Amino acid sequence: MEHDILKNFVAEKSGGCKILVVGDVMLDKYYFGEVTRISPEAPVPINHVLEVKETLGGAANVAHNLSLLGCKTFVAARIGVENHGDVFLEKINSRGVDSSGILRTNQPTTTKIRVISGHQQMMRLDFEDTTELGGDVAENFLSNVLARLEDVDAVILSDYGKGVCTEKICREIIRRCRALKKIVTVDPKGDDWTKYSGADFITPNLKELNAVLPKKIPNDDISIEVAARKVIDDFNLGGLVVTRSAAGLTLVDGGKISHVKANAQEVFDVSGAGDTVISVFTLGLAGGLDSEAAAYLANTAAGVVVAKVGTYAVSRNELLEKFCE
Repeated sequence: MEHDILKNFVAEKSGGCKILVVGDVMLDKYYFGEVTRISPEAPVPINHVLEVKETLGGAANVAHNLSLLGCKTFVAARIGVENHGDVFLEKINSRGVDSSGILRTNQPTTTKIRVISGHQQMMRLDFEDTTELGGDVAENFLSNVLARLEDVDAVILSDYGKGVCTEKICREIIRRCRALKKIVTVDPKGDDWTKYSGADFITPNLKELNAVLPKKIPNDDISIEVAARKVIDDFNLGGLVVTRSAAGLTLVDGGKISHVKANAQEVFDVSGAGDTVISVFTLGLAGGLDSEAAAYLANTAAGVVVAKVGTYAVSRNELLEKFCE
């Protein structure tokens, strides 16, 4: 793959794209500290907190990646009316993401609190209510999303199983995108991808791919290719991008098969890497790259993210630097 083509795309074309992210947003909160003793109250380590960090997670991390790469980004999601929701809204707005499609309800904002000592995660606390959107609330949410579609180049469905990406919402968005000839990609969840039928691309990791197969497959090229073709046929998809951890990723798109090797580097944290892959891959497609070039670009961006601790969004300058190495 010509680095100059991708470098020029990031530098000159990514800012002209408009992408709508629909899905489950989260607030990721990190308490970084050090452990030097055990509590006298119970046999547990005491983490002396030295730093607190709050970042955007889930579908919001997808939107954050797009925004940092210069893309005009819209997000449609659900958050709560509590303090976590206020913090989330302040952060998403400060990143330049259009948050007018965010719905606030009495359900809590999905929040993940991680306690970390050094590079070791000690504990995670989750706040969430995964009840699906329904009734008039779901109808209004869907209407607002559908009204936005004509103004964007692509849609990303970022499904974390927290209640936004219901079968009806996914099916209607995909149906409308196909009618308008808009790109629609999916980061999937669960063992039934019927609701994603007709999408242009789905971007599972190996565990997510295995969830919809009758028998688990190993992480090798041939097995991935065969499984991807089966899934593409079963769910009437345009193609599949399978992220494979240290093995990189595999693109299967019609007769096109590409195995893109991971960048050689130390891996600290893979959280958020899937968000980066779908955001950058979709951005590439929306900006006119073919699927192979878009997959290569996405793999390069993911290589930046896994070298960081915690949820991380790659910037345009960081991605450009990778093509100068």
